[in-house]
Amino acid sequence: MSTKNKLLAMTMGLDPMAQAPAEPAVSRAPGAPAILPPPAEGSLPAQKFPQLGPGSAPRTGPGQMLQFRGQMLAIEGELAKARSELQLHEGSTPTRLIDPALIDGSRWANRHPDAFNRPEFESLKQDIAHAGGNVQPILVRQAAGQEGRYEVVFGHRRHRACLELGVPVLAMVTTSPLSDAELFAAMDRENRERADLSPYEQGTMYRRALDAGLYPSNRRMAEALGVSHTWVANVLSVADLPAPVLECFRSPLEVQHRHAKAISEALERDRKAVLRRAEKLRQAPAKLAPTAVVAALIKSDAGQADGGRQSLKLGQRDVGTWQRDRAGRLTIQLDAAAVPADKVEAVLAAFTKALESVN
Repeated sequence: MSTKNKLLAMTMGLDPMAQAPAEPAVSRAPGAPAILPPPAEGSLPAQKFPQLGPGSAPRTGPGQMLQFRGQMLAIEGELAKARSELQLHEGSTPTRLIDPALIDGSRWANRHPDAFNRPEFESLKQDIAHAGGNVQPILVRQAAGQEGRYEVVFGHRRHRACLELGVPVLAMVTTSPLSDAELFAAMDRENRERADLSPYEQGTMYRRALDAGLYPSNRRMAEALGVSHTWVANVLSVADLPAPVLECFRSPLEVQHRHAKAISEALERDRKAVLRRAEKLRQAPAKLAPTAVVAALIKSDAGQADGGRQSLKLGQRDVGTWQRDRAGRLTIQLDAAAVPADKVEAVLAAFTKALESVN
């Protein structure tokens, strides 16, 4: 329908020649300025179309159309502003504060319980408490079949810290469906970028995924996650160590790739002997340092019987002896001539630095 026809339909029955009621006469003294009556209710200034309230609608069809057009222009302006603001957030994931009690850990969670008893976790809790919450949000997805509950994709430590502190956790809620494989890959990528997972935790995570059939093989998992096959094999070698061997360490989080490699080679040579030594070592009242544990597990039976005292050489010259006892403790004896009195502190500093590089 054309605009002309719309106006005709809306003004049908109106008498354009009808006269408005006469205004009452206003008396004034001679010479006094004219007193203009107040503007009639509903009158509009020229070229302005303000929003009219109830009871003040225009009396004519054209006035109603002008009012409607003004309202439409205002709405279009608000929509344009909203679209512009939405474009600023295009592609982003919304965040919200969520009660941490409504969030469950993932079945692929890779944190060992010892990780929540370490100084690093206590430091994280203190930072979150000082800030009043986690500044870096975690990522969650809707829990399957549980309305109002969520599952952690990554950020288990931040979630645990907020739960223990009793503060809401800042979380990004993924709005698109996330499969288990996609969740696993996102968790693995975030943890590797932060570089705070131990080889044991990383390997346990990979082993769980392989056992559950999430990936058909080590190589296919490495390709899907964008990591090297060697890396996957290294961390799996730590996670796959026998439980009695892992219990010899103060925590499995201490075990490194090189430790697992040495122990695995010893297991291949004589598995029974290594496990026999592990059974005795894990029951010891005091736990040894990682390198001492490895040495105690892989030493030969002959070396255990005779004490294994050996010569310590500097080039072709004997400078002392070294020996490891049955508990794995290492004793080094240096000849007096090998270390001048004024060089003792330098030798001790170098020895300490060497120990730090292997522990």
